Amino acid sequence: MITEVDGGAIVYKMVNNKPQYLLEKSATSDFWGFPKGHVEGKETLEQAAIREIKEETNIDAKIDTNFSVDAEYDMKNGHHKVVTFYTSNVDAPKVTLQKEEISDYVWQNYADARKTLTYDNLKNILDKANDYVVNKWS
Repeated sequence: MITEVDGGAIVYKMVNNKPQYLLEKSATSDFWGFPKGHVEGKETLEQAAIREIKEETNIDAKIDTNFSVDAEYDMKNGHHKVVTFYTSNVDAPKVTLQKEEISDYVWQNYADARKTLTYDNLKNILDKANDYVVNKWS
């Protein structure tokens, strides 16, 4: 079995001392998730996450490696995917989408973001990230 390795991030901005999370909608499906993508060449997971955020949203992001969580799942093509998600706090950025991959985006509070996310494993990751972010900023 082939294993694909991705880096990604739960991108957020603080608004009135509360996190607003960036969710992206895939251009090829109704999937809502977080910025992520394949590790290329000798990139680290963190470098892949930074590059993917930039490619998909044009946001210059920094990664907080004090938080990380893995998502693992089997894909329809038979490959196994392992995605390491970090958090990334950004300052009120302007978003420019990579239209080939991302058709829409939203900034949402935790409760709304949890409802919008497509898959339960991403909801569980958001739960952990939100606990981390809220504790970090309190």
